[in-house]
Amino acid sequence: MSASSSPPILADEKGLSTLPHQLTNAEGEIHDLDSLTALGYTPELRRNRSLFTLLFQTLAIAAIPYGEGGPLISAIYGGGQLSIFVGWLVVLVLDECVAVSLGELASRYPTSAGPYYWSFQLAGEKTRTVLSFITGVVWLVGNWTITLSVNFGFASLISATVAIYHPDFAANSWQLLLIFYAICLLTFVICAFGNRFLPMVDTICAAWTAGSILIILIALSVKADVGRHSAAFTLGNYDTSFAGWGGFTFFIGLLPAAYTFSAIGMISSMAEEVADPAVKVPKAMSLCVPVGGIAGLFFIIPICATMPPLADVLAAPSYQAIPYIFHVVMGTPGGGLGLTFLVLAITMFCSISITVAASRCTWAFARDDAIPGAKFFSTVNKSLGVPVNALVLVTIVQMLLGLINLGSTSAFTAFVSVGVIALAVSYAIPIAISLLWNRRTEVNKAKWNAGGLVGTVLNVVSLSWIAFEVVLFSMPTALPVTAISMNYASVVFTGFLAIGAVWYFVYARSVYKGPPASDGL
Repeated sequence: MSASSSPPILADEKGLSTLPHQLTNAEGEIHDLDSLTALGYTPELRRNRSLFTLLFQTLAIAAIPYGEGGPLISAIYGGGQLSIFVGWLVVLVLDECVAVSLGELASRYPTSAGPYYWSFQLAGEKTRTVLSFITGVVWLVGNWTITLSVNFGFASLISATVAIYHPDFAANSWQLLLIFYAICLLTFVICAFGNRFLPMVDTICAAWTAGSILIILIALSVKADVGRHSAAFTLGNYDTSFAGWGGFTFFIGLLPAAYTFSAIGMISSMAEEVADPAVKVPKAMSLCVPVGGIAGLFFIIPICATMPPLADVLAAPSYQAIPYIFHVVMGTPGGGLGLTFLVLAITMFCSISITVAASRCTWAFARDDAIPGAKFFSTVNKSLGVPVNALVLVTIVQMLLGLINLGSTSAFTAFVSVGVIALAVSYAIPIAISLLWNRRTEVNKAKWNAGGLVGTVLNVVSLSWIAFEVVLFSMPTALPVTAISMNYASVVFTGFLAIGAVWYFVYARSVYKGPPASDGL
């Protein structure tokens, strides 16, 4: 990767050191004013994040133990250990291609608007407004539903944790919904009133995650109450009898790993809260996959080595494999609860970080007059330094969509799938426009880029993987299809697109002109 050298530091009239693209306000806070105004916006958010806190937030969003562990049942259907281990490695390579491709775009256009801003700047004059709106709607849906999937998965994980001590307990639809609502409201309060502490929270999350993975590694390896598998079995056991997909079974097992890194692009929404975002945002994106991927190996290998019979795991309470595996492998409810608590805390950190990113995405889209009540939702609370109204909208949308759980037992699968599909499509549109229409002219000028040849290869791999990923996340986990295994993702996603289309033709077409035109940085 290439990054331009840092510009010389200048002294302003107050004697404070600033970069040429920065100004210092009366309170002494430094803002990248010139860089953001060059992209058409006025700074409204505090730049209180560094490269490391941005990376830590990205890792908090990935939340390895929850991201892989929450939907781990899919990997069991996908054949077990082989799909978990090899699938993890395959997805790391493919998602790093996506991360670098997005990083180039974020470097050229570092704003909280993200993908829809990129599409607008790169597309042709006649199509850019429509393409930008489509990208924005899909991007917004992806942010909302992936955040919803984390919070709803958190509720399911809590329910499964209770079952460690009460095996007959299974939260009914209303109980699960109320737990989910409590999580949404708690997260809202933290994100709204604790913004100045959130960079520190992300740092604590990184340390907690590293420590948790180490503790889980040691505890499972030492206790192994149901025995330890051989190395060949640990890394290569492959049972195709559960999913009914035959030779395609392995790909079903990719779902947890793909879900873990599906939200790497969401960190672009934090571009207006970090200094020198043209370099730091893409670096955080590109580092997340290898750093998180290596850490993830220390989490999944001990699980694969000590895992109970796959058929037993599939019967885990609330369809959450991790609490059940921890309980059985540790041999006592207390041991299982102790390890599960570590994952619950990581999930809480993830909920906070991903909600913050989703609120910034919502605020940015409202700022460009793209959603109903745009003026209201684009307001930043000056005392808190947070777009509170956008945060309220994210919370309300989640709570309304959570009602789906009352009518479908496969709600969590649908939320996960729609979130991944929508985010993937919102990534693909600007990458495709940059590659096929713009011929990478703009991203090759970015401060941080992969170069012409390597960048082209990465873009092609990214688009191919995203196309396959969309199909994969639209499929039921197991055949024959039942009420539990049915995947309604394509229906829900199409419904969101239909609502977006109606809104565009009824109102947005007359007011949405796209984000400000810019030549980038």
